[in-house]
Amino acid sequence: MLVMNTAKKGRVRTIVFKEGDTWYGVALEFNIVVEGEDRNGVYLDLQEAIKGYVESQAKVKGSRVAPLNQKPDVEYQKLWDTLSSNKPVPSPISVSQFGFVNLAV
Repeated sequence: MLVMNTAKKGRVRTIVFKEGDTWYGVALEFNIVVEGEDRNGVYLDLQEAIKGYVESQAKVKGSRVAPLNQKPDVEYQKLWDTLSSNKPVPSPISVSQFGFVNLAV
């Protein structure tokens, strides 16, 4: 885990990639995955999913740290590690973008 996320601050790692005919958007620390036929649509859907997830966690009473700091799925963590180390991504995956989304109220 890179940063301890809260509903008011932190950041989440994201990857948007294509495999076959399908685009995927992943928010690693939230274990959110969206899919679609259009890269831009997937990117926007991922941003909305992240926003909605953080907003819903802010409304939950009690501990809100764990849902915002999940252990990423092994497949996506390996893809992140590959991208971060500038190694070639295994075929048939084509990555459009990866990076961080800042969480801020």
